[in-house]
Amino acid sequence: MAVERAPLPATPALIGDSAEAFGALTDPFRRPLLVHCYRMLGSIDDAEDAVQEALARAWHGRATFRAAISLRAWLYRIATNACLDALERRRRTGGTDERLGVGPLPDDLVEESAAGPESRYDAHESISLAFLTALQLLPPRQRAVLILRDVLSWRAAEVAELLELSVPAVNSALHRARTTLAAAGRDGPLPAGGERPASAGKLRTILERYVRAWETADVASLVALLRDDAVVSMPPGLTFIGREAIGAFLAGSVFAGGIRIRLVATRANGCPAFVVYSGTPSDEVLRAYAVVVLELAGPLVSRLSVFADGRLAARFGLPAELPA
Repeated sequence: MAVERAPLPATPALIGDSAEAFGALTDPFRRPLLVHCYRMLGSIDDAEDAVQEALARAWHGRATFRAAISLRAWLYRIATNACLDALERRRRTGGTDERLGVGPLPDDLVEESAAGPESRYDAHESISLAFLTALQLLPPRQRAVLILRDVLSWRAAEVAELLELSVPAVNSALHRARTTLAAAGRDGPLPAGGERPASAGKLRTILERYVRAWETADVASLVALLRDDAVVSMPPGLTFIGREAIGAFLAGSVFAGGIRIRLVATRANGCPAFVVYSGTPSDEVLRAYAVVVLELAGPLVSRLSVFADGRLAARFGLPAELPA
């Protein structure tokens, strides 16, 4: 059993007694905290708000920092509580975020990997849309327990202290959370299809075919790139399952009226993604209207997650419009 050390008084040497010193100490943790809050909240906008709130709390409560706890653990504790508070406010106010589901996370914001061999989920799996969507099934404290234990590899005693629970209560919450995710099909490190990803060369060829099919409105070629059981999801609740249903949707809705489409490649949630621009034949510019994230099982697309919000282009450093 670890020997409890007496808390040390806070001093400028421990946490920094100026905003500049505090920022220099905490800035390296900003992106990892952002990913942590994103896992908790499912929204990059809400995650940014939670990180800002957490760092403000840390600054105002800097006198409570003690050398007996690492700065990383102290900040994660504050950020987790900020997320739990945000989820409680969302519940009380009937916010729309839960209905809208998980939003995309640009890969260039991710600087965190899983904490080590004890982690149940690897870095890619822990930010996948499927995993994050399944997390939304969990009550907030179960969600926090699972992320801290299975993604970040915190010890049960550390999680118990953070959440003010007993160690048996943490273990029980973790068991219930794992059971829920297993029932949702997210109980292992491989995507639902269970197939290893395509090689880099094959992936490039697949994506080139995908772009060409979109930009030429070639529904047959698009459908040929899909698994038989592929899924197209469009939050807040539109879903198509299977090649036939997806093909009918593309032909009857997306490509109706001679719409022109251009795709610009990016990455989100550890997967290939595209910002989709569209316009009519007479338009002088094409406007961003969606981000599409592709999940692949082997050489075929298993899931397309479509986020129909042109403002997301800015999140990926891309313009709102392109010349036609």
